[in-house]
Amino acid sequence: MTIRTILVDDESLATQGLQLRLEAHDDVEIVATASNGREAIRQIKTHKPDLVFLDIQMPGFDGFSVIQGLLEVEPPLFVFVTAYSDHAVKAFEAQAVDYLVKPVDEDRLAATLDRVRQRLSEKRSVEDAERFKEALEEHAPAAAEELADGSGGEPHAANRFEKMINIKDQGQIFRVDVDTIERIDAAGDYMCIQTGDNTLILRETMKDLEKRLDPRRFQRVHRSTIVNLDLVRQVKPHTNGECFLVLDSGAQVKVSRSYRDVVARFVH
Repeated sequence: MTIRTILVDDESLATQGLQLRLEAHDDVEIVATASNGREAIRQIKTHKPDLVFLDIQMPGFDGFSVIQGLLEVEPPLFVFVTAYSDHAVKAFEAQAVDYLVKPVDEDRLAATLDRVRQRLSEKRSVEDAERFKEALEEHAPAAAEELADGSGGEPHAANRFEKMINIKDQGQIFRVDVDTIERIDAAGDYMCIQTGDNTLILRETMKDLEKRLDPRRFQRVHRSTIVNLDLVRQVKPHTNGECFLVLDSGAQVKVSRSYRDVVARFVH
C-alpha cells in the first residue's frame, strides 16, 4: 500500500526536513508540495492524495482554512505539523489524524504513520465491501438481497467490531474486554476508558473509537461521552429535555438534548 502524500508548509527548510524523515518509510510517496493554503487546495484537488502534512500558520489561508476549502470533495487524511502546541485541541476537532510539533521527532513520526496506515486500511476495507456489494447486486441479486436483509451478513457485521482494545500505559499493554467498558470520556486528543473500577487512557479520537465499537451497544450520549447501553440501570429525567443515565457503578451520565434518541430505546 503506497501512501500518496502532499507536504504543505511556507518554510522550505521545514518541508525539506520532513521529506528527509519520510524517506525512511518506503510506502510513503510524496506527490507534491505546497508553500501556502491556496496552492495546497489546488494540489490536493489535482493529485487526490491519501495524506497531507499540513502546517497551521501560513500567510493567507491557514491550515484550518485549507480543510474548509475542501468540503465539496472527499478529503484526504490530515496530519498537522506546526511549531505551536496550543492548536492541538482545534486540530483534533478538525478530525486530524495526528498533531506533530516542529522539529518533528522521527519516532513520533513513525507512530503517526502507523495510525495513518490503520486509518487507510479501514477506509479501503469499507470501499472493498461496497464494491463487493455492487458486484453482487449486478451479478447475483438474490445473494445481494439476502445480505441486505441480514440473513447472510449479520455474523460478518458483528465480527468487524472490536472484542478487545489494547491500551499502552507506561510501557505496558493492557487488553481491555469491551464488555467491561462502562463509558468513554473524551479529554482533548485522549480517551478515558472507564471500566467501573479502573480508568485507562487511550490516545485516539472519539470518531475513530466509535468505528471500532458495536453501535448496537455503544452510543454517544454527549459530544464527549460514549456509554455502554448494556450497563445502563436507570434513566432519570432532567430539565430542558435532558436526562441522566445511571450506570452499573452508580455513575451518572448526562444525556444532552441532541442525543435524546438514545434514551428512546429504553422508554419504548
